[in-house]
Amino acid sequence: MDPRSLTRRNLLRTSSYGLGAVAASWLLKQDGLLAATGGKNTALEKPDLERRMHDLLPKQPPHEPQARAMISMYMLGGPSQIDLFDPKPELVKRNGQSFDGDLKFDNAAQASREIMGSLSKFHHRGQCGMELSELLPQLGTIADDITLIRSMRTGSNNHVPSNFALTTGSPVHGRPVLGSWLLNALGSETQDLPAYVALTDPRGLPQEGSENWSQGKLPAIYQGTVVRPTEPRIFNLDAPPHLRGKVQCAQLDLLEQFNEQHLAEHPGENDLAARLASYGLAARMQEAAKEAFDLSTEPESIKKMYGVGEKHTDSYGKRCLIARRLVERGVRFVQIFCNGQNWDHHGSIKSALPARCAEIDQPAAALVRDLKQRGLLDSTIVHWGGEMGRLPVIQFRSGNSNRDNVGRDHNTYGFSQWVAGGGFRAGYVHGATDEFSHHAVEGIVNHYDWLATILHQFGLDHRELKFRIGPRDIRLVEETEARVVREILG
Repeated sequence: MDPRSLTRRNLLRTSSYGLGAVAASWLLKQDGLLAATGGKNTALEKPDLERRMHDLLPKQPPHEPQARAMISMYMLGGPSQIDLFDPKPELVKRNGQSFDGDLKFDNAAQASREIMGSLSKFHHRGQCGMELSELLPQLGTIADDITLIRSMRTGSNNHVPSNFALTTGSPVHGRPVLGSWLLNALGSETQDLPAYVALTDPRGLPQEGSENWSQGKLPAIYQGTVVRPTEPRIFNLDAPPHLRGKVQCAQLDLLEQFNEQHLAEHPGENDLAARLASYGLAARMQEAAKEAFDLSTEPESIKKMYGVGEKHTDSYGKRCLIARRLVERGVRFVQIFCNGQNWDHHGSIKSALPARCAEIDQPAAALVRDLKQRGLLDSTIVHWGGEMGRLPVIQFRSGNSNRDNVGRDHNTYGFSQWVAGGGFRAGYVHGATDEFSHHAVEGIVNHYDWLATILHQFGLDHRELKFRIGPRDIRLVEETEARVVREILG
């Protein structure tokens, strides 16, 4: 080779198997642009040769499912496991003494190391003997139907990241929530109602608002549908009198033709496809939704069981009853929210915690009993819990002299939640925290283990459930160490 031709450009051009090819190959791989070499667990796959279509038609999971629907009663703010689910005699014994271990405070300015034992007494409930707080008397009536997990952990010691860890798999904004993943993988068993419904509190939206039912980077068709907390639950379900009947049907048929033509001219526009699908759903909901949200047809005995009509339980009781009616009609995922983060008891826990329990205890227990008597509990996962628990020491919200307003700071290293139905064990307590209910030490269930287990019950493998975004895949469960917690399964 003529030394004068040894320029960088000629070298790279002529060295097909040299440094240039190696560098190009490496860069393409880093950018996710190389075709996969094959294998079951290969993260990068060959590009799609056909444009993907997204819909909510029912899909068969790859494995035999135990659950077909899920209702999540989500208690944002962090219910105190010490006072509700996790009795610790040592805390009661050492009440008022100084805690000499390591503590991670969210609010160091108001922190103390003074131990505060449980604010309530615990009793053995059900044939299984599960120890539960007297603040949750109705939960005790279904103790033999639930799994109580006392060893939850996220490790993100604030509300937003811990919430996202439990619902999206990662403590960051912008990722798809669990409900959206289930719709993506399984579709819906009803085409006349929203497949994923968020039931919000009349007093306001949960912290982070619509992020709680966001589809993230999944197609917009998989986002949750918010239903109003008071009547009318959905606006504009009735057409004007002069458009009802055959007139409206003809109008909708013509509109559908225009929409199909418009979509054909804009292939691959997922947001447009989702919007047009929502128009079709809105038309079908005129009858189906009115019937599903109409509680007047429920027997008085059922409404009484949920606490409908009672001052403290009416609102939450109605939402729990609606949740049962929705899954009964084929809705895949329903989540019931409180307002803000009203379980976040940094102060006034002695009065605020009993008030929250009085609102939700009866409706939550009624939901499990009602599903069970209708033969729906076996195929419906019922979840109750928040994104964190509380610390075993006092937080002085209003200064050290005001002991009536004390509370507890955050604890995401060992907290409790319960689950029923959908193939989970009944009358079972899983895991344990240390003697101060601070750190989970036995049977630890990380947030990613919890999500992997939920997917498993729906017949899905958390390692295989993924969605291609450009050259890369996203997953609900990214951690390679995630496991299905088989100890809590029936």
